[in-house]
Amino acid sequence: MLQLSGVALRRDTRLLFDDADLRVHPGQKVGVIGANGCGKSSLFALLRGELGADRGTVSVPAGWEIAHVAQQTPGGDRPAIEFVIDGDRELRETQTALREAEAADDGLRQAELHARLDSIGGYEAESRAARLLHGLGFAIGDERRAISSYSGGWRMRLALAQALMCRSDLLLLDEPTNHLDLDAVIWLETWLREYPGTLLLISHDRDFLDAVVGAVCHIAQGRLKLYSGGYSAFERQRAEQLAQQRAAYERQQREIAHVKQFVDRFRAKATKARQAQSRLKALERMEQIAPAHVDSPFRFAFAAPASQPHPLLRLEQVSAGYGERPVLEGIDLSLTPGERIALLGPNGAGKSTLIKLLAGQIEPLAGQRLAAQGLNVGYFAQHQMDQLRPDDSPLQHLMRLDPQRPEQQLRDYLGGFDFGGERATSPVAPFSGGEKARLALALIIYLRPNLLLLDEPTNHLDLEMRHALSEALQEFEGAMVLVSHDRHLLRITCDSLLLVHDGSCAPFSGSLDDYPAWLAGRSQAQASAAVPADDGGGSRKEQRRREAQARARLQPLRKRLQALERKIESLTTERERFEQSLADPSLYTDDAKPKLLALLADKQRVDTDLHAAEAQWLDAGEQLEALQTESAQ
Repeated sequence: MLQLSGVALRRDTRLLFDDADLRVHPGQKVGVIGANGCGKSSLFALLRGELGADRGTVSVPAGWEIAHVAQQTPGGDRPAIEFVIDGDRELRETQTALREAEAADDGLRQAELHARLDSIGGYEAESRAARLLHGLGFAIGDERRAISSYSGGWRMRLALAQALMCRSDLLLLDEPTNHLDLDAVIWLETWLREYPGTLLLISHDRDFLDAVVGAVCHIAQGRLKLYSGGYSAFERQRAEQLAQQRAAYERQQREIAHVKQFVDRFRAKATKARQAQSRLKALERMEQIAPAHVDSPFRFAFAAPASQPHPLLRLEQVSAGYGERPVLEGIDLSLTPGERIALLGPNGAGKSTLIKLLAGQIEPLAGQRLAAQGLNVGYFAQHQMDQLRPDDSPLQHLMRLDPQRPEQQLRDYLGGFDFGGERATSPVAPFSGGEKARLALALIIYLRPNLLLLDEPTNHLDLEMRHALSEALQEFEGAMVLVSHDRHLLRITCDSLLLVHDGSCAPFSGSLDDYPAWLAGRSQAQASAAVPADDGGGSRKEQRRREAQARARLQPLRKRLQALERKIESLTTERERFEQSLADPSLYTDDAKPKLLALLADKQRVDTDLHAAEAQWLDAGEQLEALQTESAQ
């Protein structure tokens, strides 16, 4: 297994880990979370052997193949698919050895290497790489394009595909969804759930973590603590621990105050001096319980817009695109104050084009864009951070927007986005991606827009900032159109869904949870269209063979569903038993406190196991339904 024991790690003068322990079993999928700068990426560097621990041991099983996304953006004129195949190092080594054997005319060695290629799936490597690329949003045929022809975001997808291509034992992924759209995120979820190796995943996307991981490693105060379940389960367990910690801290503070009062009263009296000294020593030995600091560093809200015309903006039979080629045609849309719209649609369908059209960044090719007098657009583009001036500070950026405002008021505003003290006057250039995204959002919010257009605003934002943004958006009084791969943000801030697809824009008939099924149906239809139709000449024997194969695939899932149903029934009964026990008033006396805490811990364990079993049951049910549908066609 992968294990850290008593690890201490410093970066420069900062202590990241102090006596940190972690144990991850083979095949376990673990989400890694914590505040920015807590050491998540340094943990990965430790596991890769790029950093050495100052104290303690880091143990990774010998012979494990470790895959991660390279930090350097790939370049060059090689075809994209060749770069992706490079991720399978054993394959490339075998191919090199085969070329050498062919040059040496060594027939026996060639035969051995061909057998090795067959055993490691070398002959299917190109199709496997193509499937990875298509899953991550690359169009069919794009795999042969040169790497240099792609933008930075698409090159990061290539780097991710290369990491997934590796037949690894341990996969380390650091924010893999940052450069993906929702379709690719959903595909990656499915891929990672089926990944057979051990996974450590740094992510700030709570829905993504819930869908993929079975445990969460939380980094805080130099320690690593493993929680069972996904992010939602972690949040519940963490909240309970913090509540207990706060109660223990308050009790301890009362005890400390009582001891100090005793010492202050009696240390001067000879008859009580020995007791006072004893109390002081006990106070020194007492383990200090830290107060539970759970408050977010972010405190901001949208000020009410100066005006709210009705409607704010209308599109009438609009066509939009680039050059003379329309991406969208015949679009009718009216935006009124209070509307909250999420845009869904496949990669390249035109979501960003529609946002740019609404923002006035591009002109309609046909039709009319009718803006109300008093329209004030706040537009966050995917590359909004590039608009910041690298040599200017956050305070200078804000003063440029409002030069008459007193500096202290501007500093107070920036403090709500965690740009306090020297950070408010530091140049933007060395800021992290998350800090630049925060500043870009702060500048947009300051302008009091009545129409907010957000295109992937959560890229690079950590969990605390995402939470603060979602709360602020819920209170926003204007209209909002949002494109995001963060389904939690979409779910809690948007009231309606628009599907951008095949050049049109129309209401989506289902909920956000129905969208993955829509994508799967679309992919299946595309695959069916690409395969020639059967002429009906298949033999009865072939049909029976296919039916037998279908039954063989369905049977394990049916058995798994039955086992999970029995497990859910058992856990539900156990939970009800704990709930009945916790209803006993006698448990809430001081004498019964140990029993109460034990019951609460047992109930939390059952709740976590039940939640995981229900999620597995739903997943197995969806797989069974998909296979039944496939078999029926």
